[in-house]
Amino acid sequence: MKRYLIERDIPNVGRLTRDGLKEIAATSNSVIYRLGGKVQWVHSYIAGDKTFCIYLAESELLVREHSRLAGFPITKITEVPTVIDPMTGFSSALDAGKAA
Repeated sequence: MKRYLIERDIPNVGRLTRDGLKEIAATSNSVIYRLGGKVQWVHSYIAGDKTFCIYLAESELLVREHSRLAGFPITKITEVPTVIDPMTGFSSALDAGKAA
């Protein structure tokens, strides 16, 4: 599966209560179930009037279908082919140690 970053402009999403967040998560989960495992929601960041969601999917078209069925807007989708983290900074040192 490919990894995607989905940016959504949703007015006042940052002000939703726990119940409101639970409702949108349940909606997303329901649609993912309907799509038969071809889309996986990893997590979302909520900041003000935006959400930034990480999804795994077979295609961008399936991400768009999930959003259409769930009723969630998409502002922008970016495929993320590479992920790094703090451990990436140590990878060449570790690899060099293995070669010695």
